Amino acid sequence: MPELVYSAAHDKIRWSEASDREILEAVRAGDEVAFGELIERKTGPLVATVRRLVGDREEARDLVQITFLRVWQKRRRFDARYSPNTWIYRIATNLAIDFLRGRSSRRRTAEPVRHHLRRVAGEGAPRTSAPAERREVAGIFRELAETLPEKQRAAFLLREVEGRPSIEVAEILGCRESTVRNHLFHARRTLRRELATRYPEYRGRAARDEEGR
Repeated sequence: MPELVYSAAHDKIRWSEASDREILEAVRAGDEVAFGELIERKTGPLVATVRRLVGDREEARDLVQITFLRVWQKRRRFDARYSPNTWIYRIATNLAIDFLRGRSSRRRTAEPVRHHLRRVAGEGAPRTSAPAERREVAGIFRELAETLPEKQRAAFLLREVEGRPSIEVAEILGCRESTVRNHLFHARRTLRRELATRYPEYRGRAARDEEGR
């Protein structure tokens, strides 16, 4: 028994120091300790990305759990042409897109956010602090993103919010870079239109931001 415990602990340490590709190659061969390291390493970033897509942390956690189940089930299909990160995010993003399509008829109301903004404007409140303003803008983005088709939403999130290169976004979404650029063009246009319609008080600020780039 002590030897088995030592062996398991040794394997865990070994995989904690390995690269993503080394870990995924071991997962392909059925190594469950390596798979545990992959889950521990990728869960946080995956939940953050999927949460931005679906707008709910618990739903994001559920989708990430399904992602790892799919990774294990499809481990022998991993294409070495892609990075492990790209392959895993592609599975997670596709699951999130499917989830959004299934939820399209049950979109959440955005009234609480609009009510909050009207109340702040009506009270003539002083300018909010930077952290509070960032939270408010993040809430507005989550609402406006609901108006985007799922692929556009994913492309905008991965490229503009997370700053991933266009070629990686294309690999994750399974399309060409030109398609990613097309998704981004239409997403930006829709977001600007919705921002001007729903939150005209932000329109001037958005225009100034665009001019300052």
